[in-house]
Amino acid sequence: MNKRPAWILPIIIFSQFTGTSLWFAGNAIIADIQRQWSLGDSALGFVTSVVQLGFISGTLCFAVFAVSDRYSPRKVFFLCSLLGAFSNLLVYLVADGFTSLMIFRGLTGFFLAGIYPVGMKIASGWYRQGLGKALGFLVGALVLGTALPHLLKGSGHHVPWETVIVAVSLISASGGGLMYVFVPDGPHLFKGTSFNGKALKLIFERRDLRAAAFGYFGHMWELYTLWAFVPMFLITYTTHHPAVKLNIPLWAFTIIAVGSLGCIGGGIIAGKFGSAKVAFVQLLCSGICCLLSGLIFQASPLLFLSFLLFWGIVVVGDSPQFSTLVAYTAPKELVGSALTIVNCIGFFITIISIQLMTSLLPIIPSDYIFLFLAIGPLIGLGSLRSLVHKKI
Repeated sequence: MNKRPAWILPIIIFSQFTGTSLWFAGNAIIADIQRQWSLGDSALGFVTSVVQLGFISGTLCFAVFAVSDRYSPRKVFFLCSLLGAFSNLLVYLVADGFTSLMIFRGLTGFFLAGIYPVGMKIASGWYRQGLGKALGFLVGALVLGTALPHLLKGSGHHVPWETVIVAVSLISASGGGLMYVFVPDGPHLFKGTSFNGKALKLIFERRDLRAAAFGYFGHMWELYTLWAFVPMFLITYTTHHPAVKLNIPLWAFTIIAVGSLGCIGGGIIAGKFGSAKVAFVQLLCSGICCLLSGLIFQASPLLFLSFLLFWGIVVVGDSPQFSTLVAYTAPKELVGSALTIVNCIGFFITIISIQLMTSLLPIIPSDYIFLFLAIGPLIGLGSLRSLVHKKI
């Protein structure tokens, strides 16, 4: 019997947290570089989308070439943490305008494909029992990592954007080093089957798998667009209430980071009620938040911030459960391919949603712009209904 050292899961979680801090580094500093480089208002949407596009490209590349099967996942994680950190650092060292910013943020997204999914595989090598709970903690770490750049920016009134970029790169590289040194390949690590594009057909033909996938697609329509535009949500409130002073980056961090509670709590509760029910309830609550978003700007600061904190919990808390549902409903020999394809389609949907939000901003008052996010939860809930009564 292989005994698992007590430090394995904490280090995997911490390394996942540090590596994924690269994700929104550009978002945390966008206001500063918009002023410095005279970028337009649409820069936020494009900077967010290019990271998603890089991640999609990297995920497909890693899957097709079976990178984490041919090589030790911890070595892949370490190398991608270093390369992702360096790509992010190039925004400070080399970038001098929109084009170079997009290139380096896209490269960062590409190397994130060797951090987030590969971190999951490293965990699966150590956990045969209790993997669902472990993945709940790992997605929670992803949420905290995504929010971290906002915390760095909000930790002082005049933190230069260059400091945020350098700090995030150092943090990412250090986490990759910890993973490499302290987490050897686990005893349950196995080589997956080669990537099979036929899984795409099954996603649309197999009823339960289709239900899980389309539930995830609806979830993704909302998630990253809300995260990207949380600072704008807060700024809009302060324009309605000039007397209210908010530390925008700090609150953006808190609203995104609190989603880790939804991931961890949902993972624990799913063990009793099933992933489908947990995902359905959280997606329903998140959809209601979308529909109420136009009214909340008139609320008191306490109610407004409480509303956003609740939304932050439920908007991502269902994410680990959707991965569980896809894995459970896909044929065993195609689980890896199905997860890869579903994730790639989901992240592509985030690009469409983010760009649509960007194009609607000049047309629709910002008070009501978040109403269109409800489209995703409505579609997702309709798809999930067939799974709710099953013990999945």
